[in-house]
Amino acid sequence: MSRRKAILLGLAGVFALVVLVGLLVFQPWLLFIDDEVDEADETGQVVATASEGLSQTAFPTDEPSASDSGEPRRVELAAADFIDGEHGTSGRAILYLRDDGTRYLRLEDLDTSNGPDLHVWITDQRSGGDCGGCFGSWMSYDDGRYVELGDLKGNQGSQNYEIPADANLGGMKSVVIWCDQFNVAFGTADIS
Repeated sequence: MSRRKAILLGLAGVFALVVLVGLLVFQPWLLFIDDEVDEADETGQVVATASEGLSQTAFPTDEPSASDSGEPRRVELAAADFIDGEHGTSGRAILYLRDDGTRYLRLEDLDTSNGPDLHVWITDQRSGGDCGGCFGSWMSYDDGRYVELGDLKGNQGSQNYEIPADANLGGMKSVVIWCDQFNVAFGTADIS
């Protein structure tokens, strides 16, 4: 084998290895595959909007509880529409407090790109970043305090996420669809 042929074969091998690693890291096929989720919302009647916002952890005493009426009830803590981050994102984020004191996040009609290692967070960073959505603002959501609610169940549709009982939501400002692998927000919703 000639030296030139050996060099070309070596370069072709390196190129093939780089392409393979790139495919494994970036997983571009996910951009063409949608994971649809359609979880039903809870049946509890929404009886009020929280007077204390996100920091409210007790059901209002002036509202009847499930034990009083037989039907579960809930209070809306915050709600906001998603705005684009690194990827186009739409839908609505709503945080609820149940009459038993537990909380959950509902994502309604979410539509974003699929991607690797996507999570749902509530953070103390401002939705849209410090520069109103400029490049680099979508990487700051892990710089402060955040509560991770779990893996994104699907990039399209409606879904529910339990908020841990010990999570302090005081001072939280946004719900984020976060790509941990690339350290960017796909989209955010302003809940402050």
